[in-house]
Amino acid sequence: MAQESELTQAIKQICEEKNVPYDSVIKTIEAALAVAYRKDFGEKNQNIVAEFNPETGGARVFDAKEVVADELEEKALERKELKEKGEEIEEPKEDELRFDPKKHLSLSAAQKIKKGAKIGDEIKTELFPPASYGRMAAQTAKQVIIQRLREAERDTLYKEYKSKEGEIINGIIQRIEGRMVLVDLGHTTALLPPPEQVVGERYNPGGRIKIYLVSVNETNKGPEIIVSRSHPEMVRRLFTLEVPEISSGSVEIKSIAREAGSRTKIAVVSNQKNIDPVGSCVGQRGTRVQTIISELGGEKIDIVEYSEDPIKFITNALSPAKILNIKINEEDKTAMAEVKEDQLSLAIGKAGQNVRLAARLTGWKIDIVGEGQERRGERKDKKLEQEKITDEKKEEVKEIKKEETIDDKKEGKEKKKIKKVTKGQKEGKNTENQPEADQLQAEKKEEAKKEEVSKEKQ
Repeated sequence: MAQESELTQAIKQICEEKNVPYDSVIKTIEAALAVAYRKDFGEKNQNIVAEFNPETGGARVFDAKEVVADELEEKALERKELKEKGEEIEEPKEDELRFDPKKHLSLSAAQKIKKGAKIGDEIKTELFPPASYGRMAAQTAKQVIIQRLREAERDTLYKEYKSKEGEIINGIIQRIEGRMVLVDLGHTTALLPPPEQVVGERYNPGGRIKIYLVSVNETNKGPEIIVSRSHPEMVRRLFTLEVPEISSGSVEIKSIAREAGSRTKIAVVSNQKNIDPVGSCVGQRGTRVQTIISELGGEKIDIVEYSEDPIKFITNALSPAKILNIKINEEDKTAMAEVKEDQLSLAIGKAGQNVRLAARLTGWKIDIVGEGQERRGERKDKKLEQEKITDEKKEEVKEIKKEETIDDKKEGKEKKKIKKVTKGQKEGKNTENQPEADQLQAEKKEEAKKEEVSKEKQ
């Protein structure tokens, strides 16, 4: 095996330090040589490309062009002439190939250089660079190499960690800036922001930590890696790593409800009849689940069996409380669970945690009531309904009396008016109102007759 040159060894050392592929470094050097040649010796319509040999340290420079149809060059020249004359020209379509003298060469011109050239071929014309480049060209090449290596390093890191999204990775706490925790992953640093931290958990610089990789985003400064300790999926990944039945697919985690640092509920189901899903996750004498609890800093984990029957699933989710009865409303997706009085606090949990986690685990809104509370509530609702009906009747009676009072007042006014007119006639006054008084008396008599007829019919 031939011994590697010092240049090749140096390139490989850079690859190890920057975590960059060997081919990327070679391409970076070739791009830098092309830029250096273009800086000092390149012409306007030359497409400079370089080929570098790391073993010898030598380089060759070419003017590379793609062969295209003659019509493209003719159209480009025609547009140029019309533009110089100030005439309107029809712009080519977006997907239409445009002739670029820097990158393209017409078929007829290509065949003069190389017989048998076809459209789509690449014609390389070798250029002969000088023995050494100028100071400015060398400085430009250096800047290109540095920039390209940074870009290659960022791209490699992005691809590496993008493929690990949703996985558990190991890291070392590097430092703490304010409330932000920076975690060293080896080749790069990840961010553990406050919303992804566990309340009450301490992060000491230099300490090893297992974290869940949430997302990887591209930025101008390189990939931004966000990790978490509080994400519910972290519990799923830890169980997958610890329980062989879950990693093989024999047992499936259906849903997870987590309040990081305090308590987690997971619902599991077996895809094989002879496997106990809860027992598989707990392990012999609780060894499996205890390992996960230790990793999560003592966080309590309730493992319940999943069921397609909502009543059974809600009953399991509310464990360790014992449920007497459950009534569900499928339209509103609400459930009312009845428990004994001594189980009420256990079912609700500290600050409502147990019922809150059970609701998130099942996807149902759950209300907890003590034994007999529902029946007492129904009696109370019935009493309130009866009281409401009584109040409505009272209001109706008041309205009727009010209407009768208005009618009586109206009738009294009319009687007073007739009496006043009659009195005026007797005294010889207001004789001009006589017709009006007569009409009122006639109307009264007519009404009296109608009432008598009505009474006789009855």
